[in-house]
Amino acid sequence: MPELKIILEAVLLAAGEPLSLDRLLDIFPETERPEREVLRSTLVKLAADYAGRGMELAEVASGFRLQVPGTFAPWVSRLWEERAAHYSRALLETLALIAYRQPITRGEIEEVRGVSLSSSIMKTLQERDWIKVIGHREVPGRPALYATTRDFLDYFGLKSLSELPPLTTPRDLDVISAELERRASVTPDSPPLPEPFHV
Repeated sequence: MPELKIILEAVLLAAGEPLSLDRLLDIFPETERPEREVLRSTLVKLAADYAGRGMELAEVASGFRLQVPGTFAPWVSRLWEERAAHYSRALLETLALIAYRQPITRGEIEEVRGVSLSSSIMKTLQERDWIKVIGHREVPGRPALYATTRDFLDYFGLKSLSELPPLTTPRDLDVISAELERRASVTPDSPPLPEPFHV
């Protein structure tokens, strides 16, 4: 049997999406399945092997994935120049508000932003599976409560919401929107070949 590190590298390259430790363990027949701690330490070694190279092993909310480090974004992003996603300031502000103040209603978003919220913004965020309705506020009209999803964390390369930069004042929304725009501009809608590489 090939070395565990090489097997994991091949699986992560082929996956095209983040894989959890449980999912990685499931790829092995029961008789060849490594211990969870051995698997994790092997992933740490694999990540160290990629240090300073054009690929890295990252842990995001859904698990582990191979991706291009952000330092190479200026070059890699040119592969998708004609179809790069550009998000409006309004969309990014809305997403930042949901990320930082979840659960939040549409009315609360409009109150903070000072303008009415376009239905197309909420539709886009839901279609991207970055936000979802998690319930309803128990007030007249029972407005929907929105929160971010695991796909939001994966897309922006986060393991948890605690990795978001601190938000101390409403003016910081401009900074957060700019950071989300920067990350979104270097994250393609479709991964390049081979499929598992993400930016």
